[in-house]
Amino acid sequence: MSGDEDWGFALPAFKPDEALQRLRRDLQALGLTEREGRFERRGSAIARATVDGALLQVAIVKRPSRSSPEWTSKALKDSAQVRDFVALVKKNLASWSDSDE
Repeated sequence: MSGDEDWGFALPAFKPDEALQRLRRDLQALGLTEREGRFERRGSAIARATVDGALLQVAIVKRPSRSSPEWTSKALKDSAQVRDFVALVKKNLASWSDSDE
């Protein structure tokens, strides 16, 4: 058996609009508030997400900042990448202390 065999089914098509809605719910469950396309914690921007054609464009701050945060951007093209992004946000939120904000 090779790993390249066709199992007779395809992965469901990625729907960025639905993925954005799911991402919004997941980020709100982490305690973030959505404001003007950004997700914040206590007034500091943490993440942002927008639909760009067939992709979901996301970004996360390197460090929380109220003035001008430095963003790390990425384009997501499947549900697994969306889950990984939520996991990254959760990990970063846990590692940032209150003094970082």
